[in-house]
Amino acid sequence: MLAELLSSSTDPGDRFDPPTGGAFGPPVVSASTLLGSAGTDAGRVIVGLDVDPAELQTRAQASYEAVRFHLDCPAGRLRDAVALGLPSPLAVFVTPTGDDVRLAEAVQQLVDAGCIPGIVSGRAVGELADVLAVLAHSDVGFVARAQDSAEVLALLSGTVASLCGDDIRLALENPEPARLRALIPEAAEAVHHVLLGVEVPDPSLVGRELAALGLR
Repeated sequence: MLAELLSSSTDPGDRFDPPTGGAFGPPVVSASTLLGSAGTDAGRVIVGLDVDPAELQTRAQASYEAVRFHLDCPAGRLRDAVALGLPSPLAVFVTPTGDDVRLAEAVQQLVDAGCIPGIVSGRAVGELADVLAVLAHSDVGFVARAQDSAEVLALLSGTVASLCGDDIRLALENPEPARLRALIPEAAEAVHHVLLGVEVPDPSLVGRELAALGLR
C-alpha cells in the first residue's frame, strides 16, 4: 500500500539524491531546476511545472524520466491545464480562488478530462469527503499534499472508506491504523491505484512514523 507513496515536496535543487526504496517515490523537482541543471542526471522525478512547458521542449536541461507532471492551477483555468500536451500524466492541484467552484466539481472536471486531481489535505473534512466519493469511481486516481504522517494516515483511511462504501468523513477524522494493517494484499493494491502519491516535506520522517504504526 505504501510502495513509492511518499515524495519530497521540497525541491532538492541540483542534489538529486532523495531517499529510495520502500515507501519512497520519486521527488518533486521544479522544471526550472531541471532547466538549470543541464549535464546532470536527475533520474526518475515528478516535474513541478513552474515554467511554460514549451521550454522543456526547446532548452537544454538535466536528463530525467518524468513519472508525472504536477501543476498548480486556479479553477477558472482548468480548461487550459487539461489541454497541455505532455509526455507523462498530468496531476493538477486546484488552487483556492474567488471562483465559486466547489472542489468536488473541479475534481470532476479533471477526472472527465482524464487528468489526475491533486488534493491538498488541509482542506475541510467535508470537502475532502466529497472529493474522495468522486474519486472512488474514477479511473485516474489522485495525488495529494500533506504536512505530516497524521495527514497521510487520514488520506489513506479516507481512501479505504471511499472504496468500501463506508463513512468517509468519519474515516478522515478518526483514522484507524489497525484497519489499514488488516487489509488483504488485493485491497491494499486497490488503495494504491487510487491514492497514487503524497508530497510531504520530510518523507524519511513520515515513512518512519507510518512504519511505527505497522504500515508498509
